[in-house]
Amino acid sequence: MREFSFGFTLGSPRSAGELAETCRAAEEYGYDTATIVDHLGPGRAAPFQTLVAAACVSRRLRVGTYVVNVGFWNASMLAREVVTAVRLTGGRLDLGLGIGLIKAEFDAAGIPFHRFDARLAALDAAIDELDALMAAEGDVDRPPLTIGGTGKRVLGLAARRADVVSLAGLHQVSGRPPGSFRLSTAAQARRQVEFLRSAAGSRAGAITLNNFVKVVEVTDDRLAVARRLAAEDDDYLQIGDAEQALHTPFLLIGTEEQIARQIVRDRQRYGFSAITVQRPQMEALGPIIDRVRQLARAPLPAAAPCAAR
Repeated sequence: MREFSFGFTLGSPRSAGELAETCRAAEEYGYDTATIVDHLGPGRAAPFQTLVAAACVSRRLRVGTYVVNVGFWNASMLAREVVTAVRLTGGRLDLGLGIGLIKAEFDAAGIPFHRFDARLAALDAAIDELDALMAAEGDVDRPPLTIGGTGKRVLGLAARRADVVSLAGLHQVSGRPPGSFRLSTAAQARRQVEFLRSAAGSRAGAITLNNFVKVVEVTDDRLAVARRLAAEDDDYLQIGDAEQALHTPFLLIGTEEQIARQIVRDRQRYGFSAITVQRPQMEALGPIIDRVRQLARAPLPAAAPCAAR
């Protein structure tokens, strides 16, 4: 069984000092990877510049994109960024690629927002183009590749191409603007993992499965927090039923001990050996990381594998 790895998104640091403080705190907590999103708009940081800076101010953190929006990039320009980042980080770069979900960002930048199938085909082609362009460098291999998603079409591509598959835990809400999501239930997460394993076939054992957690909240009243989250009218994320929310792997709610045990059990249930949280959750999960690793060394009651449920 794989060792746990923990990552967090950097957000958009406003200064070199802020970036350095965040990375050093993350290392103290025991995080393994600092990642950054690729969004456009005011206040958004450029991904590769930020990652190179993060590698320079940390001793051991890997850095990665979560994820590069291939619709924003020409393949040659992207290859140049990736190659440079690999060299300047000493090979500590992980590469996440995605199709882009927020139409308003494309519109504001004057970039065509194509239909889903066309964006997915562009992602598949971008991987081939990157491989060819990086091979021409002669001394740089393409970094480990992460693809994240929820639906069968994205997960099918990830099963064929990715080293790390990240379950996003999000479903586009029908009839709402692109970028409006509802949270996956535990049952949906199980079905996604089962599909991924089936689609990956002989590759399944080589794929690392990442859980992109949406909320981490330490509390001694799990149900009250779940009810509060379910009642919030959030344009970005709808939690749904509070009782169901307590069972989804994409929310970590409870005491530090309860959260640690959930993470370890979710590795048994779903196969998650990597956990990623967003920047606002980094400090909440940080103190729990060592507890998770200690629990992982001790035997827990057996949980049925996902495929058997």
